[in-house]
Amino acid sequence: MSGPAVPPEDATPGAAPDATPDTSPEAVAAAAARVLDACRARRLTLATAESCTGGLVAGALTDIAGSSDVVESGCVTYSNAAKERLLGVPHETLLRHGAVSRETAEAMALGLLAHAPVDLAVAITGIAGPGGGSPEKPVGLVHFAAALRGRQLVHRACRFGDLGRAAVRRAAVREALALLERLATADPVRR
Repeated sequence: MSGPAVPPEDATPGAAPDATPDTSPEAVAAAAARVLDACRARRLTLATAESCTGGLVAGALTDIAGSSDVVESGCVTYSNAAKERLLGVPHETLLRHGAVSRETAEAMALGLLAHAPVDLAVAITGIAGPGGGSPEKPVGLVHFAAALRGRQLVHRACRFGDLGRAAVRRAAVREALALLERLATADPVRR
C-alpha cells in the first residue's frame, strides 16, 4: 500500500480537544450521501468495522435508500474477543497497544478487507465515555483507520474531549464518513 493520503495524527496526552464536526442529522445524512456518490462514481463497495460507534456509521449509510449497491456489510466488534475472532486482530496487538490504538484500528481495517469482498473499509475504536478513560487515553479519544484495497491505509486519531457519550459517538461517525469520502475521492482508482 502506498503512503497515507491523510496525515496520521497521534493523540498526544494533554493536547487540546479536536474541533467537533457538525453532527446534526442533516450534516450526517449529507456526508453519508457524498460517500455513497463517490463510491458509485468509482464502482467501489465498502464495509465498516465499528467498536465505540456500535454500527452508527453503517446505519448512517444504510439510512439512504439504494445504499446496498455500495454498502456490503457492517461489523460491530465491541469486545476484544470479537475484534480477534471476526476481524483477525492479533491478540498481541491488543495486549501491547490496547483496543483504543492506532495499531488496533489499522488491524481492524485490514482484517475487514481480508474478510469482506469490498474495496474500501473503515474501522473505528475509541472511548466514548462516560468512564473508561485514563490520562494517556482519555474519554473522547477515537482512532480511525480506513483502507482502500491494495492502495492506501490511513489513520487518524481525534480527541473530541469528554462531550458525553452520544456526542463523542456522533462526532466519530462524521469523522469516519469524512475518511471514507477522502479515500473514495483520492487518486483515480483503476478497475
